[in-house]
Amino acid sequence: MVTLRQLRFLVALDSAENFSRASELCNVTQSTLSSGLKELEERLGVKVAERSKQRVMITPVGRDLAERARGILAGVQDLENRAQLERSSGATVIRMGTIPTVGPFLMPRAMPLLKAALPDTQFYLREELTAPLVEGLLDGRLDLLLLALPHTMPSQIETEVLFSDGYWLATPPDHPLGNRDTIEAEDLMNRHLLLLEKGHCLQRHALSSFHGINLDEDQSFSATSLSTLVAMVEEDLGITLLPKLAVDAGISKGHTLHLGHVSGAYPRQVALAWRRSTPNAEIFREIGACLRQARSELAGGDIAASPVE
Repeated sequence: MVTLRQLRFLVALDSAENFSRASELCNVTQSTLSSGLKELEERLGVKVAERSKQRVMITPVGRDLAERARGILAGVQDLENRAQLERSSGATVIRMGTIPTVGPFLMPRAMPLLKAALPDTQFYLREELTAPLVEGLLDGRLDLLLLALPHTMPSQIETEVLFSDGYWLATPPDHPLGNRDTIEAEDLMNRHLLLLEKGHCLQRHALSSFHGINLDEDQSFSATSLSTLVAMVEEDLGITLLPKLAVDAGISKGHTLHLGHVSGAYPRQVALAWRRSTPNAEIFREIGACLRQARSELAGGDIAASPVE
């Protein structure tokens, strides 16, 4: 019989493509992981991985089975969650993942609202890039994501847009654009922008946010956080785009730089995402209402507490 443990081993190996890392993800030894996968292969009659001393490579059928295993594991997690809701008079646990360009700026304001609205709910937060967060949602390690769209989502995932998030240009005060309150898209042509490293959705969103205008990325430097970008701009090492959410949350406080609203940029959409099979959809919508309220408070009430179409 195929076991859930074997399926977890397969999913971990598919994600890590490395026995050492996969065994760490499963909190087992490499020999235990290898034995479990061999038992799975014997049970199914197919090879899920090609092994050598140098590397391990998932076979095509192994990748297909891993994807199906993610769905099975997520379904089992939803089953357990549903049972918990039925029997528990205590706290509901929500494991929530968020991206670095949204969570740190929104969640500190949102948490008091969430605790007041959902006093019997415990939140466990994880900050990560979009791709691993989506993977964690699919395999049941996470229940809810706070991220930014557009991003291609699997059909098993439902999204709810919370608000639009435009861009502001951060420049040194003596920059040619440092005296403008509004920046036109054309002003950014032929200017190199400091951006986050690849893997951050904001990097992709920023580069594709202007219709008909290609932005140039400064290839000499890429940052892992918006705070690093702000520090680089303050040192007169370049200019960058910041999401309005981060600006309203005070990312520029204590720094000497100029911020100008960028006109004509297509905003990113901050959204929640969850599995369609979850029993917690209504709770997630309540969470969304609290997050919209928190965003409105950060903006001084200038942003409507409803999705922007």
